[in-house]
Amino acid sequence: MSMNVDQQTDTLFNVNLHGIHDILTTVTFTGADVESWLREVLHVHRRHLRNLIVGLDCEWRPNRRPGESNPVAILQLCIGRRCLLFSLVHADSIPGALLNFLADPQFTFVGVGIDGDVEKLLHDWELSVSNAIDLRDLAADKTGRQEMKHKGLAGIAEVVMGFVPKKAKRVTMSDWARQYLTLEQIGYACADAFLSFEIGRRLLSDQF
Repeated sequence: MSMNVDQQTDTLFNVNLHGIHDILTTVTFTGADVESWLREVLHVHRRHLRNLIVGLDCEWRPNRRPGESNPVAILQLCIGRRCLLFSLVHADSIPGALLNFLADPQFTFVGVGIDGDVEKLLHDWELSVSNAIDLRDLAADKTGRQEMKHKGLAGIAEVVMGFVPKKAKRVTMSDWARQYLTLEQIGYACADAFLSFEIGRRLLSDQF
């Protein structure tokens, strides 16, 4: 999967995936930016809020010692072609709008291994996600292939979207708790959230 990241402002980036998908990505550690992003996406999708699908993923600094459990550093959300990367570890505040959004039962949050992310968000930051669906179970149900329950995001994307996203280990194991993410980190964090959204959208609407 090819990827290109262009910085437009201090907090706004355009991430192009596979030469096809352009995702406008907000990268921030301020609660005000999070509120602004939520207002925008909810306004854009105001006619479809009862069926709103949200790609969700989390990143944290790798646990390198036995018993170590680093908190979620980055919360990734994606709706359509808009993505948010929120640095929780450097946040000036966690706005009530985000708590309400994550806890709203009319929204469906999708991701691979999302139950683990949801558990960490609650434990680390007291952020409760009300309606989460694991894409592995959803893919197995929709395709009738039980082996999908054991695949990662790349394996599911190959079946549903027709291409294989690849993430370098140096990015996976990088320092996600740094205040300013690298362009490579931004690209891959955005890609994970977008692919989660797009796979969820296609599976839930039987468009695959």
